[in-house]
Amino acid sequence: MSSRTTRRSTRAALALTALLGSAALATLPVTTASAAPGDGLAVQYRTSANGATADQSEPWLKVRNTGTTTVQLSQVKIRYYFKADSPTAAYRFACSWAVKGCSVVTGTFGTLANPTATADRYLEIGFTPAAGSLAPGADTGDMQLRFHQSNWQTLDQSDDYSFNGARTAYADWARVTARISGAHVWGTAPAGNEPTDPPTEPPTTPPPGGGATLFDDFSYTSHTDPALAAHGWSVRANPGGPGVPGATWDPSKVTFLTQSGNTVMNLETSSAGTGATTTHTEVLTRATKFKNGTYAARVKFSDAPKYGPDGDRVVQAFFTINDLKAPMADDYAEYDFEYLPNGGWGEPGNILYTTSWETYNPDPWQAVNQHSESRRSFAGWHDLVVTIDNSRITYYVDGAVFGVHDAAYLPERPMSINFNQWLIDLNGQTSTTPRAYDQQVDYVLHVKDQVLTPAQVAAKLAALRAAGTAFVDEVPAS
Repeated sequence: MSSRTTRRSTRAALALTALLGSAALATLPVTTASAAPGDGLAVQYRTSANGATADQSEPWLKVRNTGTTTVQLSQVKIRYYFKADSPTAAYRFACSWAVKGCSVVTGTFGTLANPTATADRYLEIGFTPAAGSLAPGADTGDMQLRFHQSNWQTLDQSDDYSFNGARTAYADWARVTARISGAHVWGTAPAGNEPTDPPTEPPTTPPPGGGATLFDDFSYTSHTDPALAAHGWSVRANPGGPGVPGATWDPSKVTFLTQSGNTVMNLETSSAGTGATTTHTEVLTRATKFKNGTYAARVKFSDAPKYGPDGDRVVQAFFTINDLKAPMADDYAEYDFEYLPNGGWGEPGNILYTTSWETYNPDPWQAVNQHSESRRSFAGWHDLVVTIDNSRITYYVDGAVFGVHDAAYLPERPMSINFNQWLIDLNGQTSTTPRAYDQQVDYVLHVKDQVLTPAQVAAKLAALRAAGTAFVDEVPAS
């Protein structure tokens, strides 16, 4: 597809930054969850870096259950709001120490849909299921958190909405917000940016009928199988970015394998340490006709090469996209699952990103997006689901909410559906010994204009396979 040939030549800031463009983002209607009776939280804040400038910001937090019911910490989200030090600044989160253990505390960055003079970004703190629960009256204890610019440039805290250099001892602080299962229960967000995330556990009501469906089980023989093209797929052969300059996109490296009686699509990316010896792979729909609704795929990520030395900065992706018609065009859209098994874009190790794009400017680089990430291995098979309605974008991994992104990043135009695997550069592994990486895809599903839960996706998939359906495309041309 042409959008991939004209994409920005670098993705270095793709999911590491959630940046503000030169034009204000339009706000769209949103719905707000309501707190259940008995729910209540208070957030206490202090800082151990109280200067107007600092190498890193240190928002230390405690979360206290002020309600009458026990709260599962995995349903709690805390937002600390700040002003980026430059439009291209990227930030990293760290936990220095926590009573409950840093391993159960997560931190992600996002962009505000309605920037103010004191806030255009936020740090969202969450908890894994291993964090347990808070009984009424209990608190998390000390969480010594910090974040810094990825280039370690000094940051200015004096204009940050949630910062207060005078708070050197814990006290309630309403400029940090808290939600339980998406319901706003504490604090005041910067004007126009009230949290609107839906419940972490969505209702499991039956899906409405009549949703036009695309489903493909990838039961093909090779990249030259006439049915592959007849079903609307294109296997990329044209040169260009993203990835290693001089690399080729090799259709022959897209193959179809039988595993336990099931056919899966395999994308192989290989290199011998030079652009000329590097091959990338991509499969995409020729039609750009997909917009709101549910997208799902079962994808196998790989941490190590199938042969040769490890260490390449490889990207394994499932995403939807349309073309950028002009720098900062507000009708651009892209929604990504991207796994980096060996790091890249400033990350030292494996990380999974989900990123929702509003727009970007390729030169000079400027981006407007929102992302979520998890820094751990995702090797193996995973069920990936993203839903888009008129108020939000919700990403799921293996049935659990991975990230919820705001209405400002909703698509204005239809998109294609894509899978690809490519190398960011050759700096991660400089050896000239040949090596190759595999990414596999079991199926892809899109249901137009219906928001399905992961359980409903699984039920629809089971029904399609039980009926012997290997491919169907009911989605009308846009």
